[in-house]
Amino acid sequence: MKCVMAVIKPFKLDEVREALVAIGATGLTVTEVRGFGRQKGHTEIYRGAEYEVSFLPKIKVEVVVADSVADRAVEAIQRSASTGQIGDGKIFVFDISQAIRIRTGETGSEAL
Repeated sequence: MKCVMAVIKPFKLDEVREALVAIGATGLTVTEVRGFGRQKGHTEIYRGAEYEVSFLPKIKVEVVVADSVADRAVEAIQRSASTGQIGDGKIFVFDISQAIRIRTGETGSEAL
């Protein structure tokens, strides 16, 4: 099993969710996060004063899938989250050693 974690622009969430459901992902976790990378934030004007916003709002999407689906999940996220602009985000893939469904006690890929 693999955990595919992506940090994306907030307005791309629905497209990413639809792409993951289309490849058979049965569930995902979404977290509102803030951060910066090469984008380095930006400046805004509030009540006439200019200030720097260092941490930009992003969405972290985590989905655990079978090994056979991981490459398709990465491709689906990359395709649906891309705008071609700086700040589109990153995708990380982790190995998952075990998964357990709390309600039934199912383990491994059956727990997904």
